[in-house]
Amino acid sequence: MVGQSARYLRVAVESVWYLMHLPLVFRVVFRESSVNGEIADAGWRQALPKSIRPYSEAAPLAAFFLGISSALPLTMIAATLTTRLAQAGIEKSTVTAFALTFLAYNFKWLWAPIIDVVKLPIIGRMGQRLSWLILTAALAMAAIIYLGSLNPQDNIVTVAVAAIMVGIAGATFDVVIDAYRIELLEPEQLGVGSGMSQYGWRIGAATAGAVALVIAARSNWSVAYYACSLFALFAVFTGLIMREPSRRQEPQPLKGPLQAAVAYASPLVEFFKRSGAPVVLLFVLVHKIGDTLANLTFRLLFEDLGFTNDEIAFYDVSLGFFAFLVGIFVGGVVYSRLGMKKAVMLSLVLMAVSNLSFAGLAASGHNNWAMAAAIAFENFASGIGGVAVVAYLSALCNLSFTATQFALLSAAASILGRFLTGTTAGTLIEAMGYVNFYLLTTVAAFPGVIMFWLMIRSGLVDRSLGTAGTEHSDEDDVPVRA
Repeated sequence: MVGQSARYLRVAVESVWYLMHLPLVFRVVFRESSVNGEIADAGWRQALPKSIRPYSEAAPLAAFFLGISSALPLTMIAATLTTRLAQAGIEKSTVTAFALTFLAYNFKWLWAPIIDVVKLPIIGRMGQRLSWLILTAALAMAAIIYLGSLNPQDNIVTVAVAAIMVGIAGATFDVVIDAYRIELLEPEQLGVGSGMSQYGWRIGAATAGAVALVIAARSNWSVAYYACSLFALFAVFTGLIMREPSRRQEPQPLKGPLQAAVAYASPLVEFFKRSGAPVVLLFVLVHKIGDTLANLTFRLLFEDLGFTNDEIAFYDVSLGFFAFLVGIFVGGVVYSRLGMKKAVMLSLVLMAVSNLSFAGLAASGHNNWAMAAAIAFENFASGIGGVAVVAYLSALCNLSFTATQFALLSAAASILGRFLTGTTAGTLIEAMGYVNFYLLTTVAAFPGVIMFWLMIRSGLVDRSLGTAGTEHSDEDDVPVRA
């Protein structure tokens, strides 16, 4: 027993040692050299193909590491906590009720203004975004460690409170990471940066979940949670190396409750002062309805068609994951080559049409080739859409209110589709069958396509952009392709 404990201690010490040396690795990766007063890419970047080179720039690489940390808290209270509670013998109704701990991510916009306008004492001198990044990372780590220290069999209520704490800390950490990423990227990097962030999120979620399972199997769940909390340090090290984003606009000092109330409402007021703001918000609300309705019902379709768990794991998890990663890469290239408007338009059409593939699967029955094609196409389209649409939502932000406005827009983009899915999807499937249901979701996706086309034609897309989509850190830089 003593020998086993010593081995775990050695592994933990070695892990901390490697994490302490990550900044040195980051400096090599992010290294840029100055030539004749101009910034030049590191030599290794020049050897890369032109289409891949944007992914190797410092800001998109930073977005990748930020994405890894962003995935951590949600992973710890999602599948990881579900597995832990199940293994502890907690009844299923209680386990599924823990899904309520995710609600903090839907309401994070309520406290996001604090991150935009409140300057932290002492560490605030490091910069508004960097100081909040360090603080929220520490809070997320502390909450995860506390959750890991509890035994579900002793007091499930305390575990629930701890999980809510992780949800709130994680959602706040998420707000800061999104704001830091947007302000770090130049307008023309928003597409590639969004893709790299999603790469990081997917890899971070998969790795943290796997590490937790492996360590828990060999030691215990407490050690697993302690080890996984270290994933938050990827964001901290990235922030310390990249420092405060040069595009960051510092908040004005608050003097009294009246100014605080004005500052709290300012992000919304600024957004709705823009030309066509209600139309833009309506587009954000409706553009994912069809996609969300379809996505949240796939597992029901697979179950009713008689696919086994092994088949679902291979096609939906493995093949789908690979297709999604390919879609993210292609989305970044498309965004860089075609510009924002064409990339978003293409992604909206692809996401709408991808629902037809599941109508085809439903019509063909238990068909592995049809399942592979449907899942590959849907995930590929979602990867492209994730890059282009997230980049567009990022570009809508004002650099003075990045945290609040992106939290609002990202919440608005999913809330309507989730509400309709939860209230109508099951009834619609029972009433019309899967084939007609997926045809309906395809039709439901096209109002968003038509709206965005009209927004392009009228020039509203350009007029509605915030400073995050138009202003560079250097005024002499080439303007972004819209």
